[in-house]
Amino acid sequence: MAETTKRRIVLSGASGFVGKRLVGQLAARYDEVRCLSRDPIRNLAELPATAIPLKADLLDPDSLSSVFEGAEVAFYLVHGLNESGTLLKSETTAAQNFAAAAQRAGIRRIIYLGALGTSDLDECSPHIQSRRTVGDVLRRAGVPVTEFRASVVIGNGSMPFEVIRALVERLPFMITPRWVRMKLQPISADDVIDYLLSAVETGNDENAIYEIGGQDVVSYETLLRTYERARNLRRLYVGVPVITPRLSSHWLRLVTPAHFKIARKIVESAGQDSIVKDQQASIDFPIKPVGIEEAIARAVTEDANHMLLLADRASESTNYGDCEKETVGTHFVERRSIALDAKPEFCFEVIKKLGGKHGWYWGDWLWQLRGILDQLVGGSGLRRHLTSEDGPSEGETLDFWTVERLTEGSRLTLRAEMKLPGTAWLDFQLLDDPKGTRLKQTVIFGAHGLTGQLYWAAVQPIHSIIFRNMLRHMGEAARRLQREADEIRERDRTNAP
Repeated sequence: MAETTKRRIVLSGASGFVGKRLVGQLAARYDEVRCLSRDPIRNLAELPATAIPLKADLLDPDSLSSVFEGAEVAFYLVHGLNESGTLLKSETTAAQNFAAAAQRAGIRRIIYLGALGTSDLDECSPHIQSRRTVGDVLRRAGVPVTEFRASVVIGNGSMPFEVIRALVERLPFMITPRWVRMKLQPISADDVIDYLLSAVETGNDENAIYEIGGQDVVSYETLLRTYERARNLRRLYVGVPVITPRLSSHWLRLVTPAHFKIARKIVESAGQDSIVKDQQASIDFPIKPVGIEEAIARAVTEDANHMLLLADRASESTNYGDCEKETVGTHFVERRSIALDAKPEFCFEVIKKLGGKHGWYWGDWLWQLRGILDQLVGGSGLRRHLTSEDGPSEGETLDFWTVERLTEGSRLTLRAEMKLPGTAWLDFQLLDDPKGTRLKQTVIFGAHGLTGQLYWAAVQPIHSIIFRNMLRHMGEAARRLQREADEIRERDRTNAP
């Protein structure tokens, strides 16, 4: 019997916002997904079984010579803007190299995600111009290109959506110039993925450009207000007629300092409408995009799923002093871990003794003080009298936490019940390690509005000291249990007849 031909896909930009969402869907449908990255060990550490990380630099044609062999479709999801917002020359070169290598390997189709702007090219923002230019470069190689031009994509990790989130979450009132009333047609990240997947199976062997958007044509202000309602926040908007997008983009220095230079260019693009004019996508693809209410509700629900953050990745910290920090949506995440020369059963015994009469391994008086402060603001306090002496069980009280998850021998997840301007979790997990066992600690705080942001900024330095020392003392306790067990075993061996 002849061997069935394997279907292979090449995916560039697999570590980006869209690529991360797309790779799992592709891996479920096709035999092999080749994910390209200059640093696959760092950027593509966790992929589905049929997804293969490959080291490739789009600026180095030689590194692309073999990645397309035997594949039929390639996704180009790479984009870069410099600080001035102009198209990087290197981006043009990257697109040329990608398309040329795809052409030599006989790739059937390149699928590219661009940006939607209704103005002529010379009137578009640098962001839109760069997206259009890359599409033109890809088409010149001769491989048929399906280009999707999308308006603002609604989803966690989408930079335009993160700007909207940051503005509403962190500013109790906003000055809204005339440009926030410009029209756009936002589209859910889920619908973008559906379009990209559908394009793989298209029978069209010609170049095609599709404009895609959601059900609703709205203004940026409507988008802000819709997110505000979804998060149950209240914000004041003060309209002014004269501030330009470039000037008003300096708001972002206050609310998105880490991504200001990129986010500023996105806001400057907001001075132009971004609406679907060509309806061909609705004819060629059986996709019914959702409206902004549903798109934002999905994003908020996904953001609230702390289990996704806990499952994100294992900490790369090498000792108790290291801490990985990141902000994901409205959540602040801190990960620490420590390698222990102790068996998992002794490490988990230490985890099970958290709270109650055993305390918290370090600074227990600080935990008691936190309980008193919680009572002063109307909370239930430490509730140590409700904590079982038999160890934690799912759903039961553990001081001012509730045991949300207990996996015997490997994991404990606690949800905070104290009064907070947000939600908090504390997670402990045991992982394999060359030394024996790695004890990983994850702290998550989901901030609610500006109050939550300020709360975290105030308490994080104190929390960092507490959780770092807690982990260190937990490690010492596990090692002590291991030593005691070794001594008993050695004594029994010595005394054996």
